[in-house]
Amino acid sequence: MSNEVLNPLISAQTQLKTACENLNLDSAIYELLKEPERVIEVSIPVKMDDGTVQVFKGYRSAHSTAVGPSKGGIRFHPQVNLDEVKTLSMWMTFKCCVTGIPYGGGKGGIAVDPSKLSQGELERLSRGFIRKTYKYLGENIDIPAPDVGTNAQIMSWMIDEYITIKGEHLNGVITGKPIVFGGSKGRTEATGLGVAIIARETFKSIGKDLKGSKVAVQGFGNVGSFVVKYLEELGAKVVAVSEYHPSKGTYAIYKDSGLSFEELSSSMKEHRMLKNIENSKEISMDDFWSLNIDLIVPAALENAISAKEAKLIKADIIVEAANGPITLEADEILNKENIVVVPDILANSGGVTVSYFEWVQNLYGYYWEEEEIAKKQENAMVTAFENVLEIKDGYKVSFREATYMFSVKKVAEVMKLRGWY
Repeated sequence: MSNEVLNPLISAQTQLKTACENLNLDSAIYELLKEPERVIEVSIPVKMDDGTVQVFKGYRSAHSTAVGPSKGGIRFHPQVNLDEVKTLSMWMTFKCCVTGIPYGGGKGGIAVDPSKLSQGELERLSRGFIRKTYKYLGENIDIPAPDVGTNAQIMSWMIDEYITIKGEHLNGVITGKPIVFGGSKGRTEATGLGVAIIARETFKSIGKDLKGSKVAVQGFGNVGSFVVKYLEELGAKVVAVSEYHPSKGTYAIYKDSGLSFEELSSSMKEHRMLKNIENSKEISMDDFWSLNIDLIVPAALENAISAKEAKLIKADIIVEAANGPITLEADEILNKENIVVVPDILANSGGVTVSYFEWVQNLYGYYWEEEEIAKKQENAMVTAFENVLEIKDGYKVSFREATYMFSVKKVAEVMKLRGWY
């Protein structure tokens, strides 16, 4: 375990290099894409409620603008650091390409535990981030969105600060806003819905039916909760869910007859954790990963499945809802065991796809109904899956390698046309 590569940037660069080699691309492609085009590090002073001043470290990375403006979330989390933000922006480039939306990858973050800030402190921090970075943001430059630890309210403060500084309404500079403030219907649940769609298509591709399958979901935040909701609607049975609580760490619950979205949501609302659910029992994380089930969906943070967890897994399929949840070593172990792994840049691309729809609606000032958005998202994701599956079968590679190959090839073609190499 001590020698295992846990730096996600090294993982992303390795995945990129493999794709370039599989496609026999010019070495310039890897050189142009292995690092972001631009990275900003800022110090954000915030006056706290007790009158003291704390300074928070913030970052924004624009990985590639070959295909279009950079696009990606802003996360508030204590472990946010430069390499993580650079990596997430790189993954965003390939994620955007996979569903064919005209963006490059961006990502931002602040090293902070948002649960320890008051509402006023959180607002001042959010506005402070924009004051430090607004020169590098714009509807056709770099477009942030919510991520881990941020939400529609934080996006509202940020867009208000941007509008105040610029002196004009430019709602398309930030997505993931509340619907009444230029947000898109279907955005909140988009990532979870997309994961469920990709899970359904993956089962189909190997001759299995998602309906009636047994599933474990790691994480019950915004993404994980909607994964449960839509998998349930598609007829799957979610038998285990794990979650994190500050007082007890990571834990998991199991219910053989299936955990419903409704009872899980009610429990979180009432207790702020998963407890007192009828006929459920708490299990260890080792037992969680070892379950005899059909599908595991990691929907928390990166490096959730290291070599240790990979050796325990018995599921046939893993669909990555989180960004970078599987380490390089774990990925090798899973491949050797013939476990089908669908990568994050395909599986969780529903969020950025609907963010793109929000941006388009902002630019045109015309808004679609939720049914239309869900249909557009499903079409985009099914097409993306079919494109990746064709490469996977044609080159006899894994889903991860095929997804990177599809996206890297597209970026490479645009860079060639633009004369970048």
